[in-house]
Amino acid sequence: MTADTLTIRQMCDAYEVTPRTLRFYEAKELLFPLREGQKRLFTKSDRARLKLILRGKRFGFSLEEIRQLLDLYHMGDQQQTQIAAAYDVARARLADLESRREELNEAIEDLKDQLKWGEKMIASMNQPRRAAE
Repeated sequence: MTADTLTIRQMCDAYEVTPRTLRFYEAKELLFPLREGQKRLFTKSDRARLKLILRGKRFGFSLEEIRQLLDLYHMGDQQQTQIAAAYDVARARLADLESRREELNEAIEDLKDQLKWGEKMIASMNQPRRAAE
């Protein structure tokens, strides 16, 4: 282990992920830690990739989209292809999130209206009934 590498525990602590998450990303060929016997050692490149993976997941990108974007890093064009592809995916994701936000806002307003109606119904049912005179 060198000063430039982190163990799986150090990665988990630094990025608030579980060992299972790191092994899963390795199995999906998103991370490529060095192996020293049974030990996994994560390089600076792995740390940068994990940051991008976590950011992509936060934005709702699929793991396949993330993998494809990460694979564009080594195109040899100073990441122009990678940045352009990430920009296109991000614009599409933003449009989807904004559309979903509008749908959620409508659903929230509808549910609030239903709750107001429910409150009125409950209040009217709890009114003491007058005895017939």
